[in-house]
Amino acid sequence: MIVDLSELGFADVSLMLDLALLARRLRRGGQAIMLRGAQPQIRTLIESVGIHRLPGVVLDTFDAPERAAV
Repeated sequence: MIVDLSELGFADVSLMLDLALLARRLRRGGQAIMLRGAQPQIRTLIESVGIHRLPGVVLDTFDAPERAAV
């Protein structure tokens, strides 16, 4: 499952908990979750709480569309 975070400008711990629970459910079903296009502040939060280290979670290495345009 791909979760597009590119338009998300704010997140708090409740979203991190939801993402962790979703990853757990998907993992039990043999699936994974990809977090795509996170803004810098969202990526920092994801990395700070360690969501990207959970089994079945992939944090993409691509920039959000707004940041990729030069």
